Amino acid sequence: MKLSDIYSMDIYSDGGQYLGEVRDAIVDLEKGEVSRLLMEEWRSSDRDETKRLLQQKSILYKNIKNVGDVVLVSMIGQSQRQADTSASSEASELASRR
Repeated sequence: MKLSDIYSMDIYSDGGQYLGEVRDAIVDLEKGEVSRLLMEEWRSSDRDETKRLLQQKSILYKNIKNVGDVVLVSMIGQSQRQADTSASSEASELASRR
């Protein structure tokens, strides 16, 4: 499946909660893999805006259980502290690249 095939797909938690729609993705070119799916297009290079987008409007690709008619995301074991720490370090790295 191509990355472009999942754009505009609905994203649901494994508990059935609608989370949003795939609008963009972050690709780690060094590893050659998708690291996050974004539920909002990424337009800003501002560190605070990038951090907000990563914390509130993105899904770690490793948390995706299945991609079919929709994107199904596992919410089990996902703590807010881990998400905040990860988003903060990613925001710094991404903002410095722009």
